[in-house]
Amino acid sequence: MDTTKFVNRHIGVTEKDEASMLQTIGMQSIDELINQTIPSNIRLKKSMELPESMTEREFSEHIAELASKNQVFTSYIGMGWYDAICPAPIFRNIFENPVWYTSYTPYQAEISQGRLEALLNFQTMVCELTGLPLTNCSLLDEATAAAEAATMLYATRSREQIKSDANVLFVDEKVFESTLAVLQTRMIPQNISIVTGNYQNYTFNDRIFGAIIQYPNSDGSIEDYTTFVSKAHDNGTRIAVAADLMSLILLTPPGEWGADIVFGTTQRFGIPMFYGGPSAAYFATKDEYKRNIPGRVIGISIDAYNHPAYRLALQTREQHIKREKATSNICTAQALLATMAGFYAVYHGAEGLKNIASRIHAYAGFLEKEISRLGYKQLNGNYFDTLKIELPANASVNALHEIALECNVNLRYFDGGQVGISIDETTQITDIGTLLYIFSGAAGIDYQMKDNISGGVYFDKKFARTSDFLQQDVFKKYHSETELMRYIKRLERKDISLAHSMISLGSCTMKLNAASELLPLNHAAFQNIHPYAPIEQVEGYIELIENLSEYLGEITGLKGVSLQPNSGAAGEYAGLRVIRSYLESINQGHRNIVLLPASAHGTNPASAIQCGYSTVIIRCDENGNIDLNDFKAKAEEYKNELAASMITYPSTHGIFEADIKEMCDIIHTCGGQVYMDGANMNAQVGLTNPGIIGADVCHLNLHKTFASPHGGGGPGVGPICVAAHLKPFLPSHPIAFGSMQNTVASSPYGSAGILPITYAYIRMLGADGLTKSTQIAILNANYLAVKLKEAYGVVYTGTQGRVGHELILECRQFKEKSGVDESDIAKRLIDFGYHAPTLSFPVHGTLMIEPTESEGKEELDRFIEVMQCIRSEISEIEEGKASKDDNVLKNAPHPQYEVVADEWKHEYTRSKAAFPLSWILENKFWVNVARVNNAYGDRNLIPTICGACEI
Repeated sequence: MDTTKFVNRHIGVTEKDEASMLQTIGMQSIDELINQTIPSNIRLKKSMELPESMTEREFSEHIAELASKNQVFTSYIGMGWYDAICPAPIFRNIFENPVWYTSYTPYQAEISQGRLEALLNFQTMVCELTGLPLTNCSLLDEATAAAEAATMLYATRSREQIKSDANVLFVDEKVFESTLAVLQTRMIPQNISIVTGNYQNYTFNDRIFGAIIQYPNSDGSIEDYTTFVSKAHDNGTRIAVAADLMSLILLTPPGEWGADIVFGTTQRFGIPMFYGGPSAAYFATKDEYKRNIPGRVIGISIDAYNHPAYRLALQTREQHIKREKATSNICTAQALLATMAGFYAVYHGAEGLKNIASRIHAYAGFLEKEISRLGYKQLNGNYFDTLKIELPANASVNALHEIALECNVNLRYFDGGQVGISIDETTQITDIGTLLYIFSGAAGIDYQMKDNISGGVYFDKKFARTSDFLQQDVFKKYHSETELMRYIKRLERKDISLAHSMISLGSCTMKLNAASELLPLNHAAFQNIHPYAPIEQVEGYIELIENLSEYLGEITGLKGVSLQPNSGAAGEYAGLRVIRSYLESINQGHRNIVLLPASAHGTNPASAIQCGYSTVIIRCDENGNIDLNDFKAKAEEYKNELAASMITYPSTHGIFEADIKEMCDIIHTCGGQVYMDGANMNAQVGLTNPGIIGADVCHLNLHKTFASPHGGGGPGVGPICVAAHLKPFLPSHPIAFGSMQNTVASSPYGSAGILPITYAYIRMLGADGLTKSTQIAILNANYLAVKLKEAYGVVYTGTQGRVGHELILECRQFKEKSGVDESDIAKRLIDFGYHAPTLSFPVHGTLMIEPTESEGKEELDRFIEVMQCIRSEISEIEEGKASKDDNVLKNAPHPQYEVVADEWKHEYTRSKAAFPLSWILENKFWVNVARVNNAYGDRNLIPTICGACEI
């Protein structure tokens, strides 16, 4: 093996094993397998034009060179991003720990208790600080959280408001500009009108269903909204407040002065700015909206033996169940960053957070006092951390700007000539001295700082917080690094991740997240840059972004790329929004129908509805393919209204459908556009692409195909690639690019901070390595299909009997004879140390398996042995050798506390329960809860820690 080639580290199958596996499935070569899998009319005729692959050493030098082109200035720009200190034990033990960053969304609660507890800590922190009782476990960013708030308020209008068509959303003029831009993008297709103005003199009427205000506002001013909120509620209008979470440590929480929703970002809680993201947004609301809140909610339930257990509550798989009736298209969000923010609160506790917030506030107050002595006027009467400064006649903005740049300082410059300064956690006394040097220099005054900075309150006492917060034990116990480290480790041991075993989730692509790909994220030149930093300070980032965009365009065969969408669902929405803008530009804006196959991922119909479309479902035939006759008939029926068709390829059934090009041609002939869901792009790269197939838009999941970690449910990145005619309609940004067109995220480049991962993946694999990865992904899936077909059955195969990069195992036949269903198999896998495959999607009663190219033959064979062992256990029930009611599957998983208990009540042995195969003795993964009671958790929603229910 050539140890310098990254491809040999990324791909798990060796050349020798590849030959053996090909022989097992009856193939002479990998090319023969691919020829039997992918239709010949969509195969690429030549290799992708990408740079030659780099060794890991070469890439480390290359990325260091790019980082050196970024200039890390001290940033006081604010506007939603602030420099922050991530405590070293959190950065080291969470952000850099593969157990945390390679785990999946915690749908399987029993093997996710650690991160579920960490996310419940996050939820508790949010509820305590906002003064509202219900929250989710994160959203994408502040601006998209605003859109979710508006959408929820609209969806929950009163009967009277619906009858009177109340469709106006008031947005105060002092919300962040990026928030307004995303609201404009998201509301217009919903037939929601946005009215902006000054909250102080706004008059409500019966058309206003909701209002959004900022606290403190975009200038940094703390406003008294109590009268406004009272008038709104008298009108039946509900209020959503965008709040700085750090400020709520000192300020009265909006929940205490009547807010119905409070949202914002937790970036200040120990998350680097990362040139705009990722960081976790929060969204808190009243308990009455528990069936309407977007995203995922962690709740406390019980297990089979009445032990407390955490789980995803209520809308665990909402989009798959409700589809076009889902409350949101948000699938998962920013779990890893939410986990870190939650641990930030755990580590500091209430008193530590008060010290941090008070220091920020005191520094801002001292700065105001000293600047006033220099002749400047500070315009915010009440503030937390942000000063808006009017310059005296003897000082010019240009001079001040020039001196600031000489001092490596970025300030905010208002259109009216004022200057903004937002103090943050990292600000030191020396930094205050530098700021005063800048302002005194611009005014031509000699100045020397003499006074010490002391505490103080620089807002009216009516704004001061009086309620306690974070009094739960978890926020009091772990303030030393030793205790925090052990607490993190204790939670970590409860979860299965890629550090333990293969995670074979179909349509999720849980591949290797290589250490060499993630190392650049540690670099200050990627972490500590504000998204509105001047362009000349971010040459390294821009070069990386432009190169990556070019590579993704080449890989997809499409001409335009936007990296702004910060999740797969956001990518879906952005792609559909681009289509809408294009159709409007050619006077076809009336087109509002989207054709969707019945097998489509649940976020597809949810995204289509949010974008203002109506969906029409296309049948699938008995082989799992889109029914071409039904497709033709529906396209013809709706040809005058047809906007697009959303197609996943290979299909959600794991098949390369032979008719795909014809389907694209049908849509184009009828005047529509083809949207390709890139969830299964891992089976295309280097062998085919959306462009050659005929797609106009494709979103990619960098957290699937392109090696960015899943993080236990985020961060994700969902860039869109578009054909040339759609390039003019790609997302823009009001501050970075001067336009609000189709803005879908708070920051110009979305989650820019994790783009180096995908960049590394492509640069180190090169065209040949990327193609080989796709080939092996397809080989691994077909190997599993052949080995498990007899025991279970494979639901769908292509025209020549092959699957794509994933397969669907048949489990429906077991129910009648044994009582065992697919959920029992999923839970039994836990006893073997495996995460379950995708459960009952896209076909109810089945398991969808995607092994990825990163798994080697040894791991595949181990998984096969496990699945065959489980099949034998089912046979024992079918043959009457094991009880239908008391067996290893129905009682799985078997937690440690049950196995080691003095009393054993089952008809089978402890060893059969816990060690069904001999090799498990060497490395047993123990769960700490039995099967979780989902129904109990939904009937008794407990979304925060309370004294009586701490586990």
